[in-house]
Amino acid sequence: MREHVRSGLVTLPEDPPVWERVFTVNPLVVVGTKEEGGGYDLAPKHMAIPMGWENYFGFVCTPRHRTYHNARREGVFTVSYPRPTQVVLASLAAAPRESDGSKLAAHALPTFPASEVDGLFIEDAYLFLECALDRIADDFGENSLIVGRILAAHVREDYLRASERDDQDLIHGSPLVAYLSPGRYAPVGESYSFPFPAGFMR
Repeated sequence: MREHVRSGLVTLPEDPPVWERVFTVNPLVVVGTKEEGGGYDLAPKHMAIPMGWENYFGFVCTPRHRTYHNARREGVFTVSYPRPTQVVLASLAAAPRESDGSKLAAHALPTFPASEVDGLFIEDAYLFLECALDRIADDFGENSLIVGRILAAHVREDYLRASERDDQDLIHGSPLVAYLSPGRYAPVGESYSFPFPAGFMR
């Protein structure tokens, strides 16, 4: 590493990737897909975001993972947003497969079925999305961006924004979880109004 640009900054080499050298704040979701043999797979993802202001959702995956091939083949996937108390459950979904290809830890997770697509959700998460595959963009290095159109969305009542409830009170009473990549997480129970300039429009 060498200091560059200005005092106090360090210019990073291309390898290892930038994202391994600093912490960034990301969501934590669990993506559900149907396996070729008829079972279901659950996999935690943190490179996951709404794709614009409409009802599209995308996440980064690699063709080395079953999630990629399941979503491509079946044309649908589910997304569960876990609560801070469910971080261990989300972690279990990342457990390695057995020699026969099964994922025993994922089978032990409490789940319930989606209503519009053939898939499962993590029980007691707070936001649930049922998505139809819209497109896959490959070749971000070894990774791909999988984008779905949201067909149905469900939210726990205690996490639903409402005009009669202050947003900070809502987040304090129903905290979120942030994945601090690489390898850490934090509950989010305190927030502040963002200081948008007068006349700001998205």
